Amino acid sequence: MAEIIKIDEAINKINSGDTLMISGFLGVGSPIGIIDALAESNKDELTLVMSVSAYPGVTHDVGKLVANKQVKKFIGAHIGTSKELSKQYLEGELEVEFIPMGTLAECIHAAGAGLGGVLTPVGIGTQQEAENKKVTINGKDYLYYRPIGSEVSIIKGAKADKYGNITTRGTSKSAILAMALAGKTVIAEVNEIVEVGEIEPDDVEVPGILVDYIVQGMNIEESHTYFNELWKSTNVLREE
Repeated sequence: MAEIIKIDEAINKINSGDTLMISGFLGVGSPIGIIDALAESNKDELTLVMSVSAYPGVTHDVGKLVANKQVKKFIGAHIGTSKELSKQYLEGELEVEFIPMGTLAECIHAAGAGLGGVLTPVGIGTQQEAENKKVTINGKDYLYYRPIGSEVSIIKGAKADKYGNITTRGTSKSAILAMALAGKTVIAEVNEIVEVGEIEPDDVEVPGILVDYIVQGMNIEESHTYFNELWKSTNVLREE
Protein backbone atom coordinates (compact mmCIF):
# COMPACT_ATOMS: atom_id res chain seq x y z
CA MET A 1 0.00 0.00 0.00
CA ALA A 2 1.26 3.48 -0.85
CA GLU A 3 1.93 5.87 2.00
CA ILE A 4 0.19 9.25 2.07
CA ILE A 5 2.74 11.92 3.00
CA LYS A 6 3.11 15.71 3.07
CA ILE A 7 5.02 17.60 0.38
CA ASP A 8 7.94 18.35 2.71
CA GLU A 9 8.20 14.64 3.48
CA ALA A 10 8.28 13.92 -0.26
CA ILE A 11 11.21 16.31 -0.68
CA ASN A 12 13.08 14.35 1.99
CA LYS A 13 12.87 11.28 -0.26
CA ILE A 14 15.03 13.12 -2.84
CA ASN A 15 18.79 13.42 -2.46
CA SER A 16 21.24 15.80 -4.10
CA GLY A 17 22.73 14.10 -7.14
CA ASP A 18 19.62 12.02 -7.86
CA THR A 19 18.23 11.37 -11.32
CA LEU A 20 14.59 12.48 -11.32
CA MET A 21 11.93 11.63 -13.86
CA ILE A 22 9.21 14.26 -13.77
CA SER A 23 5.95 13.88 -15.68
CA GLY A 24 4.22 16.56 -17.69
CA PHE A 25 4.53 18.58 -20.86
CA LEU A 26 5.27 22.30 -20.49
CA GLY A 27 3.68 22.20 -17.06
CA VAL A 28 0.51 20.35 -18.02
CA GLY A 29 0.43 17.11 -16.06
CA SER A 30 3.38 18.25 -13.94
CA PRO A 31 3.59 17.78 -10.14
CA ILE A 32 3.69 21.54 -9.52
CA GLY A 33 3.50 21.36 -5.72
CA ILE A 34 6.48 19.03 -5.39
CA ILE A 35 8.50 20.98 -7.97
CA ASP A 36 7.86 24.27 -6.13
CA ALA A 37 8.89 22.72 -2.82
CA LEU A 38 11.98 21.19 -4.40
CA ALA A 39 12.91 24.63 -5.74
CA GLU A 40 12.88 25.93 -2.17
CA SER A 41 15.11 23.12 -0.91
CA ASN A 42 18.88 22.71 -0.94
CA LYS A 43 18.80 19.68 -3.23
CA ASP A 44 21.17 20.18 -6.16
CA GLU A 45 23.29 18.38 -8.75
CA LEU A 46 20.06 16.88 -10.07
CA THR A 47 19.60 15.12 -13.41
CA LEU A 48 16.15 15.68 -14.92
CA VAL A 49 14.58 13.22 -17.34
CA MET A 50 11.59 14.79 -19.11
CA SER A 51 10.01 14.90 -22.55
CA VAL A 52 10.60 18.63 -22.94
CA SER A 53 11.76 21.53 -20.80
CA ALA A 54 9.81 24.22 -18.95
CA TYR A 55 6.82 26.29 -19.98
CA PRO A 56 7.90 29.27 -22.13
CA GLY A 57 7.70 32.93 -21.28
CA VAL A 58 7.82 32.70 -17.49
CA THR A 59 9.86 30.88 -14.85
CA HIS A 60 7.56 27.98 -14.11
CA ASP A 61 7.58 24.25 -13.49
CA VAL A 62 11.13 22.76 -13.67
CA GLY A 63 12.35 26.12 -14.95
CA LYS A 64 12.53 27.14 -11.29
CA LEU A 65 15.00 24.34 -10.58
CA VAL A 66 17.14 25.41 -13.52
CA ALA A 67 17.03 29.08 -12.51
CA ASN A 68 18.23 28.06 -9.03
CA LYS A 69 21.09 26.08 -10.61
CA GLN A 70 19.91 22.90 -8.92
CA VAL A 71 20.18 20.93 -12.18
CA LYS A 72 23.46 19.58 -13.55
CA LYS A 73 22.03 17.62 -16.49
CA PHE A 74 18.85 17.53 -18.55
CA ILE A 75 17.82 14.51 -20.62
CA GLY A 76 15.01 15.18 -23.06
CA ALA A 77 13.87 16.01 -26.56
CA HIS A 78 14.33 19.81 -26.57
CA ILE A 79 15.13 22.78 -24.35
CA GLY A 80 14.09 25.74 -26.49
CA THR A 81 11.08 26.70 -24.38
CA SER A 82 13.29 27.52 -21.39
CA LYS A 83 15.53 30.56 -21.84
CA GLU A 84 17.47 29.82 -18.67
CA LEU A 85 18.08 26.17 -19.57
CA SER A 86 19.19 27.16 -23.06
CA LYS A 87 21.48 29.84 -21.63
CA GLN A 88 23.14 27.51 -19.13
CA TYR A 89 23.59 24.85 -21.81
CA LEU A 90 25.17 27.26 -24.31
CA GLU A 91 27.47 28.65 -21.63
CA GLY A 92 28.60 25.15 -20.61
CA GLU A 93 27.09 25.34 -17.12
CA LEU A 94 24.65 22.50 -17.64
CA GLU A 95 24.87 19.28 -19.65
CA VAL A 96 22.07 18.29 -22.03
CA GLU A 97 21.55 14.87 -23.56
CA PHE A 98 19.17 15.21 -26.48
CA ILE A 99 17.04 12.16 -27.26
CA PRO A 100 14.11 12.21 -29.73
CA MET A 101 10.85 12.27 -27.79
CA GLY A 102 9.46 8.93 -28.92
CA THR A 103 12.83 7.28 -28.45
CA LEU A 104 13.10 8.72 -24.94
CA ALA A 105 9.74 7.15 -24.09
CA GLU A 106 11.06 3.80 -25.31
CA CYS A 107 14.28 4.20 -23.27
CA ILE A 108 12.23 4.78 -20.14
CA HIS A 109 10.03 1.81 -20.99
CA ALA A 110 13.11 -0.34 -21.53
CA ALA A 111 14.41 0.48 -18.05
CA GLY A 112 11.07 -0.31 -16.45
CA ALA A 113 10.67 -3.55 -18.39
CA GLY A 114 14.20 -4.75 -17.69
CA LEU A 115 15.24 -4.60 -21.34
CA GLY A 116 18.80 -4.05 -22.50
CA GLY A 117 18.07 -0.94 -24.54
CA VAL A 118 16.35 0.34 -27.67
CA LEU A 119 17.25 -0.20 -31.32
CA THR A 120 15.70 2.32 -33.68
CA PRO A 121 16.47 3.92 -37.04
CA VAL A 122 15.52 7.29 -35.54
CA GLY A 123 18.57 9.53 -35.56
CA ILE A 124 20.40 7.85 -38.42
CA GLY A 125 22.17 10.54 -40.43
CA THR A 126 22.04 13.08 -37.57
CA GLN A 127 24.28 14.05 -34.65
CA GLN A 128 22.72 11.16 -32.76
CA GLU A 129 25.10 8.86 -34.65
CA ALA A 130 28.05 10.42 -32.81
CA GLU A 131 26.44 9.78 -29.44
CA ASN A 132 24.91 6.34 -29.91
CA LYS A 133 26.34 3.11 -31.27
CA LYS A 134 25.24 2.21 -34.80
CA VAL A 135 24.48 -1.41 -35.58
CA THR A 136 23.36 -3.13 -38.74
CA ILE A 137 20.74 -5.86 -38.65
CA ASN A 138 19.51 -7.61 -41.80
CA GLY A 139 21.09 -4.88 -43.87
CA LYS A 140 19.36 -2.01 -42.04
CA ASP A 141 21.11 0.52 -39.78
CA TYR A 142 19.88 1.23 -36.27
CA LEU A 143 21.08 3.27 -33.31
CA TYR A 144 21.34 1.76 -29.86
CA TYR A 145 19.96 3.86 -26.99
CA ARG A 146 20.52 2.76 -23.39
CA PRO A 147 17.68 2.19 -20.90
CA ILE A 148 16.98 5.24 -18.72
CA GLY A 149 15.78 4.83 -15.15
CA SER A 150 15.69 7.10 -12.11
CA GLU A 151 16.29 7.16 -8.39
CA VAL A 152 12.95 8.96 -8.04
CA SER A 153 10.03 9.29 -10.45
CA ILE A 154 7.62 12.12 -9.63
CA ILE A 155 4.33 11.73 -11.46
CA LYS A 156 1.06 13.66 -11.50
CA GLY A 157 -2.40 12.12 -11.40
CA ALA A 158 -5.96 13.33 -11.03
CA LYS A 159 -6.98 10.88 -8.32
CA ALA A 160 -5.34 8.29 -6.13
CA ASP A 161 -6.99 5.83 -3.82
CA LYS A 162 -5.35 4.87 -0.55
CA TYR A 163 -3.69 1.85 -2.17
CA GLY A 164 -1.94 4.18 -4.61
CA ASN A 165 -3.95 3.38 -7.74
CA ILE A 166 -3.74 6.44 -9.98
CA THR A 167 -6.16 7.80 -12.55
CA THR A 168 -5.53 10.73 -14.91
CA ARG A 169 -7.42 13.29 -16.96
CA GLY A 170 -7.01 13.42 -20.74
CA THR A 171 -3.54 13.87 -22.19
CA SER A 172 -2.02 14.63 -18.78
CA LYS A 173 -1.31 10.92 -18.36
CA SER A 174 1.75 11.52 -20.55
CA ALA A 175 4.38 8.84 -19.75
CA ILE A 176 3.50 8.35 -16.09
CA LEU A 177 3.12 4.57 -16.30
CA ALA A 178 6.53 4.11 -17.93
CA MET A 179 8.09 6.54 -15.44
CA ALA A 180 6.54 4.67 -12.53
CA LEU A 181 7.95 1.40 -13.82
CA ALA A 182 11.41 2.91 -14.32
CA GLY A 183 11.74 4.65 -10.94
CA LYS A 184 13.28 3.07 -7.84
CA THR A 185 11.05 5.33 -5.73
CA VAL A 186 7.75 6.65 -7.10
CA ILE A 187 5.98 9.70 -5.69
CA ALA A 188 2.55 10.64 -7.07
CA GLU A 189 1.09 14.11 -6.61
CA VAL A 190 -2.67 14.11 -7.16
CA ASN A 191 -5.62 16.48 -7.14
CA GLU A 192 -7.72 14.19 -4.97
CA ILE A 193 -7.25 11.22 -2.65
CA VAL A 194 -10.24 8.88 -2.42
CA GLU A 195 -11.16 5.66 -0.66
CA VAL A 196 -10.28 2.28 -2.11
CA GLY A 197 -13.02 1.21 -4.52
CA GLU A 198 -13.91 4.71 -5.69
CA ILE A 199 -11.73 4.36 -8.80
CA GLU A 200 -13.03 1.89 -11.38
CA PRO A 201 -10.41 -0.74 -12.29
CA ASP A 202 -10.63 0.20 -15.98
CA ASP A 203 -9.77 3.81 -15.09
CA VAL A 204 -6.49 2.98 -13.34
CA GLU A 205 -3.53 4.34 -15.30
CA VAL A 206 -0.83 3.42 -12.76
CA PRO A 207 -1.49 0.48 -10.42
CA GLY A 208 -0.80 1.07 -6.75
CA ILE A 209 1.85 -1.64 -6.59
CA LEU A 210 4.14 0.77 -8.48
CA VAL A 211 3.52 3.79 -6.23
CA ASP A 212 5.43 4.31 -2.98
CA TYR A 213 4.10 7.68 -1.81
CA ILE A 214 1.05 9.86 -2.49
CA VAL A 215 1.00 13.64 -2.01
CA GLN A 216 -2.07 15.87 -2.04
CA GLY A 217 -1.48 18.68 -4.53
CA MET A 218 -3.83 21.38 -5.80
CA ASN A 219 -7.44 20.29 -6.15
CA ILE A 220 -9.11 20.54 -9.56
CA GLU A 221 -10.51 24.03 -8.96
CA GLU A 222 -7.18 25.35 -7.68
CA SER A 223 -5.42 23.77 -10.66
CA HIS A 224 -7.82 25.40 -13.12
CA THR A 225 -7.26 28.80 -11.49
CA TYR A 226 -3.50 28.33 -11.46
CA PHE A 227 -3.23 27.48 -15.14
CA ASN A 228 -5.76 30.09 -16.26
CA GLU A 229 -3.66 32.77 -14.55
CA LEU A 230 -0.44 31.31 -15.97
CA TRP A 231 -1.73 31.21 -19.53
CA LYS A 232 -3.26 34.69 -19.29
CA SER A 233 0.03 36.09 -18.00
CA THR A 234 1.80 34.85 -21.13
CA ASN A 235 -1.02 35.79 -23.54
CA VAL A 236 -1.80 32.19 -24.34
CA LEU A 237 -5.30 32.55 -22.93
CA ARG A 238 -7.08 35.85 -23.49
CA GLU A 239 -10.27 37.15 -21.99
CA GLU A 240 -12.81 38.25 -24.55
